[in-house]
Amino acid sequence: MSTIFEKIIKREIPAEIIYEDSVCIAIRDVAPQAPTHALVIPKKPILRIGEAQEDDIEIVGRLLLVAGKIARTEKLDKGFRIIINNGEHGGETVPHLHVHIIGGRQMSWPPG
Repeated sequence: MSTIFEKIIKREIPAEIIYEDSVCIAIRDVAPQAPTHALVIPKKPILRIGEAQEDDIEIVGRLLLVAGKIARTEKLDKGFRIIINNGEHGGETVPHLHVHIIGGRQMSWPPG
């Protein structure tokens, strides 16, 4: 069964795409938790970060570099947060690795 992210990548479900390359796609979150909230999603379906394999290192690195690029494009000069949820207790709701970029407001600590 395809996840919502796989359907977005295949253009079966619409999304606001803000970046795309051969490795990943970035979209605006439909339920933003801050003024800027985007997701960077690998096109290769990796279940979650805790199950990424050694041969996924370039993909995982690419996700973080693209997250930084999006933060610059979105002018998050004062700071931003990158979040990767893993598993039910980690807040994962879609079983497909993705990176959240959240910014545009002061973040609090600890989160959650």
